[in-house]
Amino acid sequence: MEYSTFGRHVAVDVWGVDFDVLNNSELLQSHMVEAAEACGATVLSVQAKQFEPQGATVLVMLSESHLSIHTYPERGFAAIDCYTCGETVDPQLAIDYMVNVLKPERFYAKKLVRGMGELKVEEPVMKQAELV
Repeated sequence: MEYSTFGRHVAVDVWGVDFDVLNNSELLQSHMVEAAEACGATVLSVQAKQFEPQGATVLVMLSESHLSIHTYPERGFAAIDCYTCGETVDPQLAIDYMVNVLKPERFYAKKLVRGMGELKVEEPVMKQAELV
């Protein structure tokens, strides 16, 4: 069976997020798994690291690729990205889910279309995600 190399990679920087939310790797892990499920992805494994004195990283490995977050609670900042291969799983849904959970004051997002030759950069359409 030959697989398509087509993929979408959505990255978002969120600012103005509550310190306690960004500094809680267990809470973030739970939301990240929910976000992956909300976009129809298959979760293979999850790794989370709580840093001292603050900050967290969560990586959700998907059958379709990955979903990750890196937080800087002291700055109210998090970097989130989701890359999925194929047509069936939309990474934008996972990003929308996390933005709705984190409730940032502002955010900046880009979408890369990958696996079709030259990378194509697009402006993603951010939507109100339905929380599970």
